[in-house]
Amino acid sequence: MPRTLVGLIADTHGLLRPEAVAALKGCAHIVHAGDIGSRTGEPRDVLDTLARMAPLTVVRGNNDSASWAAPIPCTADIEFDGVRIHVLHILNELAIDPVAAGVNVVVSGHSHQPRVEAWAGVLFVNPGSAGPRRFRLPVSVARLWVDDGRAEAELVTLLG
Repeated sequence: MPRTLVGLIADTHGLLRPEAVAALKGCAHIVHAGDIGSRTGEPRDVLDTLARMAPLTVVRGNNDSASWAAPIPCTADIEFDGVRIHVLHILNELAIDPVAAGVNVVVSGHSHQPRVEAWAGVLFVNPGSAGPRRFRLPVSVARLWVDDGRAEAELVTLLG
């Protein structure tokens, strides 16, 4: 059985770049780790485009405070090929002990800083920001491969 490819994206802030769409093409599932739109704008086109590409899991970010975002949860838990993934927007608001909860991967956004790190056997992935550039940070997404209880991630820089 081939590995499952999960696309990770965050902080689009209403802008879904063609480069991000290309980088997520072929994913079996896509996860958006929040700040989908602006504080007032409804990012229906962002979510619709991603949902047409693959099944989609979405969490609400701190900028997703308008009424359109009310039904979107603040956290999500999904599992692929024996890999449990916990998704939230702000890593500092992690309310679970991922090791005790049996979580293998924690996906977050918010900082716009792309990062892949392992702590205590848990893979922490922030795909960075795929939307408007913030400061001098790169514009990026991430890919997560899961297979038989194992996960590995890579960052994909869209604009350096």
